[in-house]
Amino acid sequence: MARTFYMTLSCLLAFSTPGLSQEKLHTTKIDNFSQLQQHFQYQDDKPVIISGHRGGMLPGYPENSIEAMERTLSQMPSFFEIDPRLTKDSVIVLLHDATLDRTTNASGKLSDYNYEDLKGIKLKDRQGNVTDFEIPTLEEALEWGKGKTIFNLDNKSIPWERYVELFKDGRYANIVLSVRSMEEALFYYERLDQVMLCVAIQNQQQLKEFEATGIPFNRIMAYVGPTMKAEEKALYAYLRKNGVMCFISIHPTADKHKDDLDKLKAYSEELIKRPDIIETDYPALFVLDK
Repeated sequence: MARTFYMTLSCLLAFSTPGLSQEKLHTTKIDNFSQLQQHFQYQDDKPVIISGHRGGMLPGYPENSIEAMERTLSQMPSFFEIDPRLTKDSVIVLLHDATLDRTTNASGKLSDYNYEDLKGIKLKDRQGNVTDFEIPTLEEALEWGKGKTIFNLDNKSIPWERYVELFKDGRYANIVLSVRSMEEALFYYERLDQVMLCVAIQNQQQLKEFEATGIPFNRIMAYVGPTMKAEEKALYAYLRKNGVMCFISIHPTADKHKDDLDKLKAYSEELIKRPDIIETDYPALFVLDK
């Protein structure tokens, strides 16, 4: 098998002052939709792709911040799952929770704040430390990410029509939309021809439901759950035969270990199962070598 994997803790020991990195970035340049499709087309010898859940996290670098994503790219290639939400005045910003309490030095519901009210509010890192970084807008993240990376948008109650309006002109070729239902997948597919979809296909029933939509396999990656299951081997083989990459998210499982060495052991166990894409809170714990 042509895949080899290396993981190290050394990346955790070499932080500079938090902020946008001055180091060379490991970029993924996507200029058009065909390149995006090719990037996510399954090939047996393709190295595993790492995705930073909530934009990735590092000490001093909060989730859903441009600074955390840039810091990650200074160490390794990655793409990023991010969490768009609406402010009271309908500006789309990046925030996982409906409230500000856990991730900022403010409190209350985001939906009670206008965008101007958010200026000056500071983000906290995973350890609860207040940083100098502020809540970015989705547009700021998208503009920063051009020529650098790919975004997987986990919709936090953004109206589907708003995404269609935002992405219909093809201005952003580096976009994947995570969907919660086949209905949502079909809605985007019928209105957008320049985005990939991340669709849950964890069993044969969900595969049948997806195939009933008529959406071609070259428009999706398949979320197959938090791990690759031996009993679903036939499902994975079928998806891959059709060019679809199998995507797991380990943020509710392996990422929960408190000790980094325990995390790395759990990551190794997942890598042995050969997923195509791994979403993790801590992408910087993965160093990949082709």
